Amino acid sequence: MVAVDTNLLVYAHRADSEFHAQADRVIAGLAEGRASWAIPWPCLYEFYAIVTHPKIYRPPTPAADALIQIGYWLESPSLVLLHEGDGFFDTLKRVLAASKVQGGAVHDARIAALCLRHGVKTLWSADRDFSRFPQLQTENPLHASGL
Repeated sequence: MVAVDTNLLVYAHRADSEFHAQADRVIAGLAEGRASWAIPWPCLYEFYAIVTHPKIYRPPTPAADALIQIGYWLESPSLVLLHEGDGFFDTLKRVLAASKVQGGAVHDARIAALCLRHGVKTLWSADRDFSRFPQLQTENPLHASGL
């Protein structure tokens, strides 16, 4: 199973992103496909925070539109939402100890731990920071699209 990071969700949603067309095709392919795919819950929160932030986007995505977009993704019958549950802290501890990250990078460690806990094989992301978690394979699907 592949999981999708926040940046790809943002690119797919924001038509003003230089990566919009490629990311939109990638996400639509997952959402409309039969194979299971995943979004970590924290990525949905972060997506909403980013696209509705007036200092990041001018104009920002209206809150109602951001919620509608999330709702569309949630309608995908093949989507698996990754969440913390019993035993998650043990996985997070291992990821934090191995990577030695601190501060803001703990958010990425949380995403990596969620993926590992749920058996995700690959995290699709345009964020190179995930290389700090070698136990999780990462791939930028936009590179395969000619970027």
